[in-house]
Amino acid sequence: MQPRIIPEKGVILGDYLIIADLHIGFEEALVKEGKYVPKLLREVINQLINIGKKYGVEKLIIDGDLKHSFVPERREFIEISTFLESILREFSEVIVVRGNHDTGINWIRKFGVEVVDRVEVEGWTIVHGHEECECKRVIIGHEHPAIRLRDEVGATVKVSAFLRGENIIVLPAFSPWAYGNDLTLNEPISPILRSIGIEQLEVLVPVENEVLRFGKFGELLEALKKLSQF
Repeated sequence: MQPRIIPEKGVILGDYLIIADLHIGFEEALVKEGKYVPKLLREVINQLINIGKKYGVEKLIIDGDLKHSFVPERREFIEISTFLESILREFSEVIVVRGNHDTGINWIRKFGVEVVDRVEVEGWTIVHGHEECECKRVIIGHEHPAIRLRDEVGATVKVSAFLRGENIIVLPAFSPWAYGNDLTLNEPISPILRSIGIEQLEVLVPVENEVLRFGKFGELLEALKKLSQF
């Protein structure tokens, strides 16, 4: 079965909605740095609930980095509890695949949430992507993939993107605050992506109610280089 990529920055596979990189607590981390941004937890909760209703999906997999801070913090416990209590009213099953930010996350099992290092669904292995994985078909997060598009007059915009190959899907970050790793400028951070390369992966950009195809990454990069020469 092939995962269905949806414009809400997730995929549907079998009975599951799969998203990655929520980074709950990110706003609190910014506050400690003296930067104040609106808290969007309630918006994230409502968005997830609406996605589940829209597609008729009642099971959820969070593919790593449910939380943001590497050091557990009191406010983070409160926000994660609020998130899970709200989500579990709408989703009958929630699985959290442990990411590199998910230190000290086992306490959420008290909500009935399963915490795993990987999970198999319909022939696909779902791991966060921060470690190597000898998997035949894999869905990962971690990378926060993004691309920077530019036009003939030099205007640029950075957008989140999916990367898709025959045996791999890379999810964009679900967090509204995730700025993304601009792969038109930077090397991949996931060891899985570094081992396979990204030139032949298809780039798909979620925009409102559709997913736009931008062809293979290598071809897109060449096209962007040509535009920059004008």
